[in-house]
Amino acid sequence: MPTPPPHSSPLSNALIYLRHPSKADYNQWACLRAASADFLRPWEPLWGADDLTPHGFRRRLEQYQKDRRSGRALPFLIFRHEDNRLIGGINVSNIRRGICQSASIGYWMGEDFAGHGYMTQTVALLLPYLFDHEGLHRVEAACLPSNGPSMSVLQKCGFQFEGKARSYLCINGNWEDHLLYSVLRSDLQAPNAQPRVQTGPVPHYP
Repeated sequence: MPTPPPHSSPLSNALIYLRHPSKADYNQWACLRAASADFLRPWEPLWGADDLTPHGFRRRLEQYQKDRRSGRALPFLIFRHEDNRLIGGINVSNIRRGICQSASIGYWMGEDFAGHGYMTQTVALLLPYLFDHEGLHRVEAACLPSNGPSMSVLQKCGFQFEGKARSYLCINGNWEDHLLYSVLRSDLQAPNAQPRVQTGPVPHYP
């Protein structure tokens, strides 16, 4: 198993760490996704027939690499420090530079790890990295109106509700309305900003 980043990494805290996917992650990734399939499918686009196969994972990694090289996206897997176990993933997509300096996030959590605060930790860890290291001004997220846990994560991490987008994304084969949220760099710098959730010190860096 690849060596995890040190706790001093900007994408690591006392509980979890984030890093880009690699070939060595296939077994953990496929097992977690397969075990959580019924839990995840209602919230995701339709899975391809070979989605969980080694070939499907290689194709996914190739797309991730293209997106990273072009600056369009940043994919991350989420690991627990205590056992280096893969617990979920979070993707930064649709990165727009120039006058926008914005991006969208989407995330998933394995069924056995949902409801324990891991995703709130993850989003709280990722936001300062996106604002301070990547230089973004705005981060957006969308969730289904029925996805209360996802709304809770966003609200705890300082996102503000902006409205509803009709038939916004094709989820599990159906075009679904989504609730739109965003957080600005200035929102987390304001005196009354929503505190970043953490169980241990999250490193600060310039």
